[in-house]
Amino acid sequence: MENQQEKTVSFFRFEDLRIYAKATDYSAWVIANLGTPANERQQNLINAFCHSSYDIALNIAEGSSRNKSQFEHYLKISKTAIRECIVFTAIAKSLGLLDDEKNEQSREYLMELTRMIGALIISLQRGGRRRDEDDNDADGANDEPDALDAIDTNF
Repeated sequence: MENQQEKTVSFFRFEDLRIYAKATDYSAWVIANLGTPANERQQNLINAFCHSSYDIALNIAEGSSRNKSQFEHYLKISKTAIRECIVFTAIAKSLGLLDDEKNEQSREYLMELTRMIGALIISLQRGGRRRDEDDNDADGANDEPDALDAIDTNF
């Protein structure tokens, strides 16, 4: 019998990233926790808020299929979407669509996403430097795992 401890890897590798799962959790949280809009302006806010929350996960997914520098670029776009969500959180609170507790929950999600993306960017940058240094080793050995493999284990 095969080892049941083995982790199954998804066909789409971004689905194995904890940051992707956290981003999709946040999108679901936004949909579930925004109140019912009282007017068209509130509906427009909710639509824009949802769109920005989707952009966090979408850019992680898109970037993961690219090279390291492009992945880093898409991660930075995800951080822009996070900042948009911070603004939408504040506006939604001021309009009464989010109470104090939900406002704080949204901010906590977004702070955690920011930290995770920052750590992932640093991991990609370090991986690139280490690989360059390893390529210059006398024996030519390269023990550095693929960047996405390292990401999967760290997040």
